Amino acid sequence: MNIFYTAPTAIRSLMTFGTEIIEPYSLASLKKLGSVGEPINEEAWHWYHEHIGKKNCPITDTWWQTETGGIMIAAMCGIQSAKASFAGFPLPGIQPMLVNEKGEELHGNNVEGHLCIRFPWPSILRTTYGDHERCRINYFSTYANLYFTGDGARRDEEGQYRIIGRVDDVINVSGHRFGTAEIENAINEDVHIIESAVVGYPHDIKGQGIYAFVIAEHGDISQEVMRKSILETLVKIIGPIAKPDKIQFVTGLPKTRSGKS
Repeated sequence: MNIFYTAPTAIRSLMTFGTEIIEPYSLASLKKLGSVGEPINEEAWHWYHEHIGKKNCPITDTWWQTETGGIMIAAMCGIQSAKASFAGFPLPGIQPMLVNEKGEELHGNNVEGHLCIRFPWPSILRTTYGDHERCRINYFSTYANLYFTGDGARRDEEGQYRIIGRVDDVINVSGHRFGTAEIENAINEDVHIIESAVVGYPHDIKGQGIYAFVIAEHGDISQEVMRKSILETLVKIIGPIAKPDKIQFVTGLPKTRSGKS
């Protein structure tokens, strides 16, 4: 086996068991690693690189959708440098762009917005079986003359793309709109946390509160210490307004059939 592909959820599941589960196996034949499915957070990326790839295997984190018919954004092994938690650069011929909520293009680098594709590609979807109007509304009506992916993304100073998550998964906290994936990614940066899931719930004062379910690493650290650490991490990465009102420690999170949270 020279190439190993897996989903970030599988990587995070391995992390909960520690390295003991993989130590009996030789991974010397691996040449390349891949990440597919949902965006991979930075901590999982580094664990994957160090413990599965032994720091010798480049990682290709792919972004695509069933509707795109193929990979759209990914770092090409041996050609482009991979960056932790970033899908990378668009593949040849693919023309992604970021727009704000009004559909205005965000030019340059170091920007964040809604991910769209400006020009068709060979494997683009043509319709939704039995409901062509639904296809048009979902993908081609939000922004004029653009394919709207439904994802939020960030473009860094080099032009690499980081997929943040679905833009419709939004929590409105006292007038501040947060993508649940944005908060989850920040929580997952905490050294004690393996995986998290964030939802909104009715709050008498703020409109919506933030409820975080988290899977923590095994250890002797108390939940109170971990709660404090999580809050400090969120304040550092996003700001005080993003602090969860409730944090619940769990041993697992519900998954779709494809392994997504």
